[in-house]
Amino acid sequence: MSAAPFADAARVLAGLAARLLGWRPHEFWQATPDELAAALSMPGDPAAVPPLPEAIAALRVLFPDGSETRDG
Repeated sequence: MSAAPFADAARVLAGLAARLLGWRPHEFWQATPDELAAALSMPGDPAAVPPLPEAIAALRVLFPDGSETRDG
């Protein structure tokens, strides 16, 4: 991702966090993407529900880890 799309997305998300959550800039920048997603999701939202163990197992079959990782 180049700097311009990242900056645009960060600006939009920071604005949403400020308006909907009352977050100040330092609170936005200290949050992880998962924390921001959880804070902005509605209770019962399917996107906020963790995957079932069966779904994780299926993904592991489709995308197995190699014997080595990219960084070592």
